Amino acid sequence: MAKVVPFLVHHVTPSPSLKLHFSPRNASLQFHARHSTTSVRCAVPTPTSNTPITNPTGSGSQGEDLFSFDRYMASKAVTVNDALDRALPLVQPEGLSESMRYSLLAGGKRVRPMLAIAACEMVGGDEAAATPVACAVEMVHTMSLIHDDLPCMDDDDLRRGCPTNHVAFGVSTALLAGDALLSLSFEHIARGCVEHGVPADRALRAVAELANAVGTGGLAAGEVVDLASEGADVGLATLEYIHIHKTARLLEAAAVCGAIVGGAGEEDVESIRRYARYVGLLFQVVDDVLDVTQTSEQLGKTAGKDLATDKATYPKLMGVDGARAYAAELVASAEAELDRFDHARTQPLRHLARFIAYRQN
Repeated sequence: MAKVVPFLVHHVTPSPSLKLHFSPRNASLQFHARHSTTSVRCAVPTPTSNTPITNPTGSGSQGEDLFSFDRYMASKAVTVNDALDRALPLVQPEGLSESMRYSLLAGGKRVRPMLAIAACEMVGGDEAAATPVACAVEMVHTMSLIHDDLPCMDDDDLRRGCPTNHVAFGVSTALLAGDALLSLSFEHIARGCVEHGVPADRALRAVAELANAVGTGGLAAGEVVDLASEGADVGLATLEYIHIHKTARLLEAAAVCGAIVGGAGEEDVESIRRYARYVGLLFQVVDDVLDVTQTSEQLGKTAGKDLATDKATYPKLMGVDGARAYAAELVASAEAELDRFDHARTQPLRHLARFIAYRQN
C-alpha cells in the first residue's frame, strides 16, 4: 500500500501572523451516457459498509475511543446514495435523466450530505429528518460541478476520474441537467420534509437557506468573481470572497439546513454556521494545495488547472507551507465552535474537519 503523506505535515503550528481574513460571525448569511453516436461508460465505486456504526455517545474518552469516522462516513454515504437513487429514477426524456444520474450518482465523498446529517444528529434530530436536505445539497453541488466543467466556465473534460457531463452528453444536455438538478433540489426538500414529519416552518427556512447559498449570496457570486480574477493580481481579501461564496457557502448551508430541520435554536444554528464556514474555507485551501502537489490520477480530475489559468490560489499568495499553516488554524477555529455542544455528539463534525485537512484528493 502506498504511503499516505498527510496534508498538514508534522502538525504544523499556525503562525501568529496568519489571521483569518473574514468574519464568519458577521458574514451575510449503470452509468450510461450517450452523446451523438458515442457511448461512454464510467463505473465509479461507492462506499459500502456492512458493519454498523459505533455509537459516538458511548463510554471511553467521551466517546472518542468508540467512534470510527470511516464507518460513519461509509454508513452515511450508503444512506445518501440509496436516497439519491430513489429520488432520481429514469424518466422521459431519458437522455436528460441519464445525464442527471451520471453525475449525481458518480460517487464522491458525500461530504456535504454527511455534514447535514451530522449537524442534525448533533442537535438531537435524526437521520431520516436530515436525509431530504442532505440529498438536496448534493443535487446543488452536482449542478455546480456540471456547470463549472462547461466550456464557457472552467472547460474541463475530467471529473471524478470520468469524462465530464458535457463530454459524455453534449453541452446543451449538460446545461439542462444542471438546471433540472437545481429545480429538483428544492422540490425534494419540500416533499421530503412533509414525508418525514418536519414542521413546515423548518422546511421553509431550509429552502431559503439553500436558495441563498446558490445565488448572489453564494455560488453564483463567487463564480463570477473567480472568473473575473483569472490572470488578475488579487489579494487575500478577494480570494477569500471567492471561496467563501463559491465553496464554503454551500457547506455552510448543508450544516445549517441539517441543524434547522433537527430543531436547533438560533444560537446553536449560528455556531454551526461558523463551524461550517471555517470548514468550507479549509476545504478550498486544501484543494488549492492538492492542485499543485498531486497528479490527475491521484485527484480524479485535471491537476494543475489553477496554475495553467493563472488563478489566484492560497499557495500562490501564501506559499504551500503558509497555506498548510493557515489550514491548521482553520481546523482549530472550526473545532472551537463545537465546544458548546455535547462532546460525544460532536465527534463526526470534529473528525470531518480533520478528514478535510488530511485528504489526498
